[in-house]
Amino acid sequence: MSKVTALLVIDVQNGMFEEPEPMHDGPGLLERIESLIGIAKASDAPVIYVQHNEDEGYPLATGSTGWGIHPRIAPTAGEPTIQKHVPDAFQNTDLQEVLTRLGVGRLVMAGLQTDMCIAATAKGAHDRGYEVAVVKDGHSTWGQGGESGLQIIGRYNDKFRSFADNPFASEVDFRSA
Repeated sequence: MSKVTALLVIDVQNGMFEEPEPMHDGPGLLERIESLIGIAKASDAPVIYVQHNEDEGYPLATGSTGWGIHPRIAPTAGEPTIQKHVPDAFQNTDLQEVLTRLGVGRLVMAGLQTDMCIAATAKGAHDRGYEVAVVKDGHSTWGQGGESGLQIIGRYNDKFRSFADNPFASEVDFRSA
């Protein structure tokens, strides 16, 4: 039985690009995710968006300009958008139901933030039995704790390899397994 491969675009929201300290390679990240979306759609692979929700006064406050998905990669009509309030996009959302309905068995993940929502959702998907690929150059974060964003990305790419494929964007294959 074949498994559908889907692209999961996590938290690529306007407010993430308005932070005082820029994330590592934000413009390049948008370019690579835009390319991944094009490849997924050309392969008839579902594209599923995840949108983080925060309370009023925060950069991703529900309904605010910052909350909106970045216009460069925004979903088109009919593409599922999962609303979440915690890092793991499976927790207290309908993501599992959407994936089941679409017959998804493999998830390719890209977006923000490497050390938070990407890591939590990738682990959550793996723990639920999905084949997972975290796109090596398809996620980003900010420097913190004495590490640059690039150092954190590299450290997490090493962690992801313990339970997920870790291809570069140019190597991603959306054909059903």
